[in-house]
Amino acid sequence: MGYSLTLSAELEGVTSLQPADSLESPFEYTFQVQCTSCREIHSKEVNINTLEKHEMSGSRGEANFVFKCQFCKRESSANITRTKKAYTIEDDKPVAILDIDSRGLEIVKFIPVGNFICSAVEGPTKFTEVDLSDNEWYDYDDNAGAEVSITDVKWDFVKN
Repeated sequence: MGYSLTLSAELEGVTSLQPADSLESPFEYTFQVQCTSCREIHSKEVNINTLEKHEMSGSRGEANFVFKCQFCKRESSANITRTKKAYTIEDDKPVAILDIDSRGLEIVKFIPVGNFICSAVEGPTKFTEVDLSDNEWYDYDDNAGAEVSITDVKWDFVKN
């Protein structure tokens, strides 16, 4: 099944919000997953990054995440790809930041753990340790002499 993880938020004084995801330091996307065979939700959160590859049994290739359901024992997999898009102050609708292709499992919740990055609307300030785990963030831009914030953060899954 193919779908995207979308982001929307209320940005004040900042723009270009996105995960701090690079080749040198890949973002660990944290999810809650559900087996599509038995419909059980896995009891633990799972971390997936775009650089890791794991062998699938039966030489069916590789995936970013391979999962064997503890209830029905069915093997499932998921591949994720960054869209290279960022959420900007001009966006008036959700932006897809991650494309997901899963087989045998459904990602039911994104948990925003880890650093996000954004830039000041006015001036050179870059914020590299934005914590959205509470779905909001507040800071101060010394160069602009103003408070900046990200509020009303929403994460949704949209089928492609």
